Amino acid sequence: MTTPEPRLTSLAHGGGCGCKLSPGVLRDILAGMPQAAAFTSLMVGTETSDDAAVWRLNDTQALVATTDFFMPVVDDPFDFGRIAATNALSDVYAMGGRPILALALVGMPVNVLSTGTIGQILAGGASVCADAGIPVAGGHSIDSVEPIYGLVALGLVHPDRVRTNRGAQVGDVLILTKGLGVGVLSAALKQGRLDQAGYATMLASTTRLNAVGADLAEVDAVHALTDVTGFGLLGHALEMARGSGRAVEIEAGAVPLLDGVEALARDGVRTGASGRNWDSYGAGVALPGGFDGWRRDLLTDPQTSGGLLIAVAPDAAPDVLARVRAAGFDRAAVVGRTVEGTGVRVV
Repeated sequence: MTTPEPRLTSLAHGGGCGCKLSPGVLRDILAGMPQAAAFTSLMVGTETSDDAAVWRLNDTQALVATTDFFMPVVDDPFDFGRIAATNALSDVYAMGGRPILALALVGMPVNVLSTGTIGQILAGGASVCADAGIPVAGGHSIDSVEPIYGLVALGLVHPDRVRTNRGAQVGDVLILTKGLGVGVLSAALKQGRLDQAGYATMLASTTRLNAVGADLAEVDAVHALTDVTGFGLLGHALEMARGSGRAVEIEAGAVPLLDGVEALARDGVRTGASGRNWDSYGAGVALPGGFDGWRRDLLTDPQTSGGLLIAVAPDAAPDVLARVRAAGFDRAAVVGRTVEGTGVRVV
């Protein structure tokens, strides 16, 4: 009799973007990295913790280069591949670019998972790349203790249309395109507490391509872009604040949540990464007195394949919000603003 394969999530110590090193640990590691100022064609490097590197090719083209991979956030192999690929391509869109090709990064316990299961993971990723209009043109694979899958993603953008996390201006309105709570839903899945409706909600959010980012880069009033992933909304807002030299205010009551997330969070469902994220922010994030713990956990919740955080001039914000919603992001909402000062304040 054939022994059934284990659940994908049971083979990993963490899942999705919850696997990322915490912001504080990553900051310490990168502190010793040499600056890349000598490379005059490097438009975006590691200096501001942006979503991808950008290299100027000529007067009309810049190359956007990024990579992202993680361990399973769901048990279905095809869905795992779809989520991981969507997440990886998001970094290109967050810089205002359009993907041109991808390379697969594959690490699998080949003595535990069948070639059929591994093939389904790769097929899921390839299906998302096909939706984005690009090929998976190669890659690299290793025998790994835990299953790992992701992409190297390359894209193009006009040098004048690159959008980073450092362009926010005082008075800008902040728009978030997807609801929060992917980490909570994935934790509930591992605990056997997520129903089919909850799984469908998580899958719909995590497999929606952030392709609208490339369109938003064409709007002069859009001053900054980033995607909200493993560091949570507060962590990525903090990166935007530090990169822009401004303060960010987040309206806790305006932040959209995915269906069913609030009830699970109130019932104590959370990820370990949400606490690690909070500990890493330090004095950079301020909460109001008496702020509910479950709300804080959602603002620090790691978002696998999360939405875009957009800083846009206030007079253009209604049109940008309508444009985002028309692109299929029906939960998109204004969640805050950029003001004078430093750090992030939750109000």
